[in-house]
Amino acid sequence: MESKDLYQHLLGLSSPWTVERVNLDMAKQHVDVYVGHPKGTRFACPQCACECPVYDHLAERTWRHLDSCQFLTYLHAEPPRIKCEKHGIAQAKLPWAEEGSRFTTMFEALAIDILHAANVKRAAAILRISWDQAWHLMERAVWRGQAAKESAIPRQIGIDEKAIAKGHHYMTLVCDLEAATVEYVGDGRTEASLTNYFTAFKPEERAGIEAISLDMWPAYIGACREQVPQADDKMVFDRFHIMQHVGKGVDQVRKQENKDLSEQGDDRLKRSKYLWLYSAENMPDAARERFDQIKNDNLKTARAWALKESLREMWSHSSIATAKRFWKHWYFWATHSCLAPMIDKAKLLARHLPNILTYFTHRITNAVAEGLNSKIATIQKRACGFRNRDNFKTAVYFHCGGLDLYPASATHKKLG
Repeated sequence: MESKDLYQHLLGLSSPWTVERVNLDMAKQHVDVYVGHPKGTRFACPQCACECPVYDHLAERTWRHLDSCQFLTYLHAEPPRIKCEKHGIAQAKLPWAEEGSRFTTMFEALAIDILHAANVKRAAAILRISWDQAWHLMERAVWRGQAAKESAIPRQIGIDEKAIAKGHHYMTLVCDLEAATVEYVGDGRTEASLTNYFTAFKPEERAGIEAISLDMWPAYIGACREQVPQADDKMVFDRFHIMQHVGKGVDQVRKQENKDLSEQGDDRLKRSKYLWLYSAENMPDAARERFDQIKNDNLKTARAWALKESLREMWSHSSIATAKRFWKHWYFWATHSCLAPMIDKAKLLARHLPNILTYFTHRITNAVAEGLNSKIATIQKRACGFRNRDNFKTAVYFHCGGLDLYPASATHKKLG
């Protein structure tokens, strides 16, 4: 098979496009493939698809293609412009590349797969392109995916925050709890951060939201109440965040008691912080013996931990009525425990009780959002952090947005 026929096949070209010549540069390890079409060829108008005559050709352009025999391969062509009676002069669509790209669709599809598996620096090295080129390919993939995605608000959403740098720099994440995708990334964790997501949809679309899982952050609560019809019936304060609040109360009790005991030369609570944060069934075997010993001592921290563990049972109830009865007993126990941090946490939960109990209507948590948050943390670590907020957003949408990132005409697409 001649080289022209080989590259005609490798590039997937069909009439009227043909490979006119192939140049091999052994010194540079380049293969340059020149593509053209016969005179008199007519091309479809990119707007109306009518067959139109060629008006002229643009200057020669170059596209990077998949390597062939480890040689960098470049495709060269003079893009034709057509003259449409209805839409005037326009560039004809090229079958091997999307408009504005300097890479063939096959190369872009491969780059997307590699960018999924490696950070941008490593992907650039594998593809033998610059960091900027690799990042631009990621941006193009996200733009393409977002443009193709149907604009619809999810039925069940999860709202969470994500720290992107030291110094309390946060982003707001909105997730589709059913599809397990990140739908929106907003700057900061203010009411405006979340409002910007909701206002992209019409009021009647926002009314289609059935349930919202979130923590008790006032800014998020305010945005939901302002933008989502009947929000108070739809908001569910996430049980994992609630248990985090109560766990902080346990730690406050431990800190004070450890200080008091240390002054008496008693080191029982020293280096025990993380033991009290575990649930009983998740206690590591290596720590269980020590924990059982100090848990059975008459310590304030042990009583606080027992309160925390008991509260977890509330979400196992089958109805809101039995959950309310459980809450009344637990609240009485907590507020009469003589443990100031636990009393404060109990009163905090009491103020938000209606939207804690909405769990028994919607049965949702922010577990999906937390899982995505963990995935994003891995992306941050792999990238050694993000100094640029826009780059952070692009990476989140690329890896967690559930977008179709591939060019429509690519013959290679990731399976699954």
